[in-house]
Amino acid sequence: MKKYTIITINFNNSAELRQTIESVVGQTLKDIEYIVIDGGSTDGSVEVIKDYADHIDYWISEPDNGVYNAMNKGLAKAHGEYVNFMNSGDTFFSPSVLEEVDRQIGDADILFGNVCNRATGVRYGGIKAGSEVTFLTLKKEILCHQATFYRRDIFNRHPYDESLRLIADWKVNVQAIVTDNCKVKVVDTMIARYDLTGMSSTQRQLHAEERQRVMSELFPPRILKDYDRLYTDEEMPIVTLLPELKKRGRVQKIVYELTRLLLKLT
Repeated sequence: MKKYTIITINFNNSAELRQTIESVVGQTLKDIEYIVIDGGSTDGSVEVIKDYADHIDYWISEPDNGVYNAMNKGLAKAHGEYVNFMNSGDTFFSPSVLEEVDRQIGDADILFGNVCNRATGVRYGGIKAGSEVTFLTLKKEILCHQATFYRRDIFNRHPYDESLRLIADWKVNVQAIVTDNCKVKVVDTMIARYDLTGMSSTQRQLHAEERQRVMSELFPPRILKDYDRLYTDEEMPIVTLLPELKKRGRVQKIVYELTRLLLKLT
């Protein structure tokens, strides 16, 4: 069994599909399984796939029911110990990414790295290397699937929820990390160049609605109530500000001491 399966999904994006495929087949670590799932494209994407057929272990072009349906199709054909989704339009940051990941992954169930804006090269979101990934982390940070390697068996328990349009990948993270307590490793390695024009970056209202729906599905009301008290999108929890206040001038230190007292009283 090969250690890594890379899955690319595509629909009518032939020019960028070629870039994605080249970033995969150009990896210096060659012992990988590569799967391409096309949604029945009519723009020449199939011809692009055929150009690289010798480097692709499995591909298909047929209509699907959306992004997550296509991703589940890819998972159904995957055999690697770990899975990464590098979808059409996204690319590995460098040819040596998989070698760097392989040196660091150890016995982790999930490995997170960094992504950057494909257009500008600026790092996007991410978690500090070595950090513990908690429930609150999943609320605050962007964990892109392009920069993530999952043990494949996680998806046996938690396939992508095809009723969601934008955040089925986030739901898998919550289920695997919070519910299953999977072992997570965060590394300071740039994994991918990410296309920020995707659906989840532009449809913010639907994103928020789906996230609330998932939270309500996975957790009882008492947990949700405390979770919302700890953190909302509008304000940073005061407990995370305390270390910074302590470092500042006299006024900030007074605020620090008063806040500590108030927190003890509540």
